[in-house]
Amino acid sequence: MDVSFEQLKSMVVFAQVIEQGSLSAAAKHVGLSRAVVSYHLKKLEAQLEVKLLNRSTRSINLTEAGQAYYERCRVIAEQASAANQQIENFKNEAIGLLKITCPVNIGLQTVVPALNAFKKIYPKIELDVMLTDEVVNIMKEGIDLAIRGAPLPDSGLQATKLATLQTCLCAAPEYFLKYGRPKSPADLSHHQWVIYKLTPVVVTLTKGNRSFSVTTKGGISTNNAAARTAFVEAGHGLGRIPTYDAWPKVKAGTLETVLDDYSLSDINVYGVFPPGTANAKKLRLLLNFLKEFFSSQIHLKTT
Repeated sequence: MDVSFEQLKSMVVFAQVIEQGSLSAAAKHVGLSRAVVSYHLKKLEAQLEVKLLNRSTRSINLTEAGQAYYERCRVIAEQASAANQQIENFKNEAIGLLKITCPVNIGLQTVVPALNAFKKIYPKIELDVMLTDEVVNIMKEGIDLAIRGAPLPDSGLQATKLATLQTCLCAAPEYFLKYGRPKSPADLSHHQWVIYKLTPVVVTLTKGNRSFSVTTKGGISTNNAAARTAFVEAGHGLGRIPTYDAWPKVKAGTLETVLDDYSLSDINVYGVFPPGTANAKKLRLLLNFLKEFFSSQIHLKTT
């Protein structure tokens, strides 16, 4: 015998009548009128073609069939309540799986260290981390959080700013020995560049109220940030590199910065996630943690 959605509702109402001890108490508990509760009971008995309750003005008593039916209805009501409670747990407790995607280089350099620290604080949250420089379809792949260099305002997704990455112009010492150091932004157009295909080819430098735009060109281009840095470090040209990546190599002497008295535009980093998922506590915890972690790192800022 098939059960309709309306009959399921009647079964839950019936179980509440028994649990609460009266039609009036059950009506108050489930947020219905007493007349609607009575309607559900009468309709249920008509559908089943059996009497479930013996009712008087003062009491209700289960028939033998009603007692057997109530035991099943009670389980259904309890399972529905348990399902709702489980959802509340996911929203309010630090448990569950988080699927995360981010670009390879920033992932290895900053996100993975952040997730290492996060996992130690919240051991019950499972992490599934996908490092790729391709733009992943968040909805299709079931991703909870994508870390990206743009908020994607027209995608229907939600986004929150996590950090701002400072950048610098770098090249290898051997490159400067061979081609000389640029003294001004105008000199940059005469130099070779390692092109990072996921950013604009025009680099803008500012100093005071003046700005200078340079169209970059070069014999090597790549869609991978780590490869870009490696090619620059090998002496193939200039590169605009996030300072979190460049700084260790500058300290090691394999890269040198140039035109330090000019400012480059920063790179904003966003956490992008499906609409409505920010209510889950596990995601809220991660977003807040990443903001705090990034703000504490050298060459990262959240202003």
